[in-house]
Amino acid sequence: MHSQWDWLCLSLLIISSVTAEIEDGEVHGADVEAEDFDKESQQADVDKEESSLGVVYRTPKPTGDVYFAETFDGVLTGWVLSKAKKEDTDDNIAKYDGRWEVEELKENMVPGDKGLVLKSAAKHHAISAMLTKAFIFDKKPLIIQYEVNFQGGIDCGGAYIKLLSSTDDLDLEFFYDKTPYTIMFGPDKCGEDYKLHFIIRHKNPKTGEYDEKHAKRPDVDLKKFYLDKKTHLYTLVLKPDDTFEMLIDQSVISKGSLLEDMVPPVNPPKEVDDPTDRKPDDWDERQKIPDPNAVKPDDWDEDEPSKIEDLDAVKPEGWLDNEPQYVPDPSAKKPKDWDEEMDGEWEAPQVPNPKCVTAPGCGLWVRPMKNNPKYKGKWKAPMIVNPNYQGIWSPRKIPNPDYFEDLHPFEMTPISAIGVELWSMTSDIYFDNFIICSEREVADRWAADGWGLKKLVASANEPGMFSQLVTAAEDHPWLWVLYILTLALPVGLGVLFCWPAKKTDEDIDLKNPDISMPVTKRGLKQGRGELEDDEIDLEEEKESEDIGEDEDESKDGGGTDNEDDEAAGGSQEEGDKSPKSVSEDEVTGADETAGSGGVPLKAVRKRRVQKD
Repeated sequence: MHSQWDWLCLSLLIISSVTAEIEDGEVHGADVEAEDFDKESQQADVDKEESSLGVVYRTPKPTGDVYFAETFDGVLTGWVLSKAKKEDTDDNIAKYDGRWEVEELKENMVPGDKGLVLKSAAKHHAISAMLTKAFIFDKKPLIIQYEVNFQGGIDCGGAYIKLLSSTDDLDLEFFYDKTPYTIMFGPDKCGEDYKLHFIIRHKNPKTGEYDEKHAKRPDVDLKKFYLDKKTHLYTLVLKPDDTFEMLIDQSVISKGSLLEDMVPPVNPPKEVDDPTDRKPDDWDERQKIPDPNAVKPDDWDEDEPSKIEDLDAVKPEGWLDNEPQYVPDPSAKKPKDWDEEMDGEWEAPQVPNPKCVTAPGCGLWVRPMKNNPKYKGKWKAPMIVNPNYQGIWSPRKIPNPDYFEDLHPFEMTPISAIGVELWSMTSDIYFDNFIICSEREVADRWAADGWGLKKLVASANEPGMFSQLVTAAEDHPWLWVLYILTLALPVGLGVLFCWPAKKTDEDIDLKNPDISMPVTKRGLKQGRGELEDDEIDLEEEKESEDIGEDEDESKDGGGTDNEDDEAAGGSQEEGDKSPKSVSEDEVTGADETAGSGGVPLKAVRKRRVQKD
């Protein structure tokens, strides 16, 4: 048994050492990864262009053909603040006077990397910029990508962008909520509703009017992207085959077809209800009707009340019939400004009668009500299947006069500008690294040079496991109990299994078979009975032997009176000592019985018997 515990202790020690080596290896691997990310960075905190990891930030540069790219690392050029006013809004908040700033992140910043930050809460914000060249929806895909960080969390507000339609009257100084756009994309949140917008303004080819089409909501829980205060990368990919993908942090969270996964659908139905069709007057939509042949039973009494007095009830003993439930408050006093002519006679407010507190009740006792067993209510005929049922009426279908079929909704209105138009109750919303292009490799490389560095710094600055546990316990104090139990369990098991146990006298006695066991009262009684049976048998055998010897001596003439006297005297002496000796022999026999492993030992004691 001890060897098993020794092996268990050895196994625990081996597992602990291996775990420690793995953790050391992970930490070492993280250090190596941080050092190898940029081999040119050899010093930390040398100047503001180096991060604490020794990673040098360089402003991302597009590696291919792009329609727009902005890093906000230099002077904010090309961006126009709106001077418009929001219509149908109070004049105090109608202006787009929200403040914008270009600054670094508050947490997990990469020195030298700046972004556009929304600084005002409860304000309208609008800022926009022209694209390097307009994007025309033909044979090339459209990729929109940018970064967002809700640095202070988000209560109610968004971080979506609008791609403004190419029009002759487009003026960025008067950019507002009703400025025509082709695509709106980005996160939005209010209350507990977390959204990722993808909206297109589709032009009706028959009427020329524009309708908003919303992509179906993703099945992914988006809450963490709004609350973790990290920089996240939002990407929209529109393809010429009329499909789309939405990605967060380069992971697809939703994809679909412009023809099938937009609400309302891009193409209207071929048939619609005839607005002139009317339901006939004799159309019967009732599935079941009362049975016309049913008759109310003769014993059905509709006049029986549902409740009746309980005649078996008895007034509780001690009920105070003459005491009211409420009495005037004796401590109340008439206000000094009370005018009886104007206010009437003053009366003290009513309070519960203190005598009724200890009594079963006060006032007039009334019998309680109980359910009436004879009550049946108003009789109604049972329901049967309607033989004249014709189903639910619906108007007939006619060809949709407004029907059209747009087989390629990807071919939208060209875009020539990008704008951010928001109302937010939260400030410090961070935008960075906008890019609009057609090649996925260009967008991925742009993300690696910008968002990739932010992700690396944020990962390196993540608190250790111990800090995370302490932080969680501060929010949920009951976790301390779980932590203590988790730590105490392995320690207790280790002490229980590995600590050498002291040998006690009882353990030694149990292991030594030569030491007798304790004698019980039942064992003594059993031993005494066996001893008495053996003594009787020995006495009978001895008497028969003595009789035979006497006969031989009488024949041979041997033996003297002195010997007989001695024998008689010895027999008498032993007879006097017999009770004590028997008791001692019984104890001895019981001890021998217990010490021999449970096998009874018959104690044989010779006894001289007086000759007859």
